[in-house]
Amino acid sequence: MRIGTLGPIGSNHALIARRYGDRHATASTEVLLFGDFFAAFEALMAGEVDHVLQCTAHFSHTDCVGRYMHRAFPVDLFVAGSRPLAVLARAAVAKPESVGFQPATRHYTDLAAFDTQVEVPTIVAAAEGLLAGRFDAAICARDVLDQHPGALRLIEDLGPALDVWVLYGKHPLPDTSPLVLS
Repeated sequence: MRIGTLGPIGSNHALIARRYGDRHATASTEVLLFGDFFAAFEALMAGEVDHVLQCTAHFSHTDCVGRYMHRAFPVDLFVAGSRPLAVLARAAVAKPESVGFQPATRHYTDLAAFDTQVEVPTIVAAAEGLLAGRFDAAICARDVLDQHPGALRLIEDLGPALDVWVLYGKHPLPDTSPLVLS
């Protein structure tokens, strides 16, 4: 089974796709990472992947549902927790004034204390921007703190997000599927 989803390595999409493949595949699962979901869905249309996995909280979800209606079909869905998240800040910054975040995480905590709020495409990009000094704080995976001891500090531990995930394929489920409500 080849599952296409949003990259990069380290993203929640990559993590959940691997976990899904480990649990459900009868043979080895290959996870292919894409820069955006439109590329992943085009790969599904071209037969380059068998499925696309998407979190319904991702900002492109509604656009993908509309754009690929009658061509990509939900074939499975489930609830899964993300990597534990946190608001981290650069240790050298006493009062962080800017924060980077992936749009789906915007309301996980109150960001009113930050004068500048910067949207980035993934939690991985949020961590990269934080470490590169593009902003003072970021909502990213909590384990980034452990990977960069001394460089970062914890502002708020957010824990994992519990999200609904949809697996798409090229053929609709039969009406007899327990996932189909008629």
